[in-house]
Amino acid sequence: MSEVADGTGSERPVPPAGASDRDRTDPGTTAGAGWRQLDRRTVLVTALVSAGVAAGAAVPTTLGLAGRLGLAAAVAWVLAGALALIGCGAGGDYIRWRRTRYRIGTERIELHTGLLLVKKRSLARERIRSVDLTAHPLLRILGLVTVRIGTGEHTGTEATLELDPVRRSEGERLRHELLTRPATGVPGTHREGELAALDPRWIRYAPVSFVTPALGGAAAGAVLQVSDWFGEQGQVLHWIGDRFRDTSLLTMAVILVVTVTVAGVFGALGLWVEMWWSYRLEREPGGTLRIRRGLLTSRSVTIEERRLRGVDIVEPLGIRLFGAARVDAITTGLAKDDEEQHGDHNTLLPAAPRSVADAVAADALRETTAPTGAPLIPHPLAARGRRLRRAALAVLAPVLILGVLGVLLTPALLRVALGCAVVGLPAGVFLARDAYRGLGHALSGDYLVTRSGTVRRSTAALERAGVIGWTVRQSYFQRRAGLLSVTATTAAGAGAYTVYDAGTSEGLGFASEAVPGLLEPFLERTPPHA
Repeated sequence: MSEVADGTGSERPVPPAGASDRDRTDPGTTAGAGWRQLDRRTVLVTALVSAGVAAGAAVPTTLGLAGRLGLAAAVAWVLAGALALIGCGAGGDYIRWRRTRYRIGTERIELHTGLLLVKKRSLARERIRSVDLTAHPLLRILGLVTVRIGTGEHTGTEATLELDPVRRSEGERLRHELLTRPATGVPGTHREGELAALDPRWIRYAPVSFVTPALGGAAAGAVLQVSDWFGEQGQVLHWIGDRFRDTSLLTMAVILVVTVTVAGVFGALGLWVEMWWSYRLEREPGGTLRIRRGLLTSRSVTIEERRLRGVDIVEPLGIRLFGAARVDAITTGLAKDDEEQHGDHNTLLPAAPRSVADAVAADALRETTAPTGAPLIPHPLAARGRRLRRAALAVLAPVLILGVLGVLLTPALLRVALGCAVVGLPAGVFLARDAYRGLGHALSGDYLVTRSGTVRRSTAALERAGVIGWTVRQSYFQRRAGLLSVTATTAAGAGAYTVYDAGTSEGLGFASEAVPGLLEPFLERTPPHA
């Protein structure tokens, strides 16, 4: 049985039995011109990974079985299971290696794999938009990489081919061969080569990211989980209770929060080092931007400049308070599966000083100055009122619910409601006013610019030629306040970039001027007064 896909969701007929080797090649043989195999050390990699998984599961499994079977029997069963897991994993990967071939033709790249269900897939070279290289520590030790070749289409796995693994030299050769394009831009007017490199001082922004509390909570959960594996969770909780027996509830809460935060800080620092060590952003001949980074797991991501439609300066609240921002690329052809698997797949620059972010944005767009730094038009005061009312509602609704429950159930909830009101209202007002100050839009050369958000402030510069449509929204309350929201629709990045709560005439005028002729058929012009 065979299945043939051409990378566009359509099927190609399998050549007849009498076809030549050039047209018909059995993936289980070496016949046929230009066919290559994956690296045979993939079997070793799979065996070692399986051994690691077995070792990680061995301790809790052995402890769980020891109580019923005895320690010696538990160890024997776990050892047998581990050997079976390693053997099955290595054997299955050996078959995959034997039955996998790929070939780079003048027009297409082909991949044949499978034993019972033989898959024959190909991608047209002209549709290839990305060739990304990834290597976890084990692959790096062996000099191997995983090559992911994508067309950027939103058609699931049929839009990508994955070669896992090949030699690093082979991966670099494939990346260069498949992405070589005629040079773009005006020679000599824009910086080539290295555009940005890691500055170790940027690590100071890691602890103020939103990942810090998440990692702290994960560390606390890991302690409880591991103690439960050894049957000691009750003793751990009892030990913590003994430490705070003579401490007030408030003091205990503060100490625990500080402890979890410190653990989160160390986790955030370690994660930042792993993700961004050896970071470099380069412009290569042929009009491509290449991002390389990673301490243990190395990553290489390539973005064609011809599909770059703009940049997004992202400023989460924590790093914005320290004057920093990161730069994301707004590109066409970034498939959804890429975004889900690699949340930072389109990041050009990690959190860095805002001046560095603007410089990198300008270099990436081949502009003398970054359009994201253009002066923005502020929005009407009615937009501030909407944000203040939303903040008040977000705080007072749970306070009211807690108050009612406090009256009906226990006075303790009344104190909680009072605390939420005392802390939440000032915080809500601060964030609402900050969100209003962040609103703005402008036209800067070939780009339209829109900024919004407070917890995550985003300043997006989108190429005006990349706008394919406009969506105008006006709720009942916006209509009463003389406001509306205008959304630029594009095939790049998030797919939609919105100017929130602009004045009615101002927002429509902005959309009309940004892309002349696109919105005019839907506008009604007020005739001038005589």
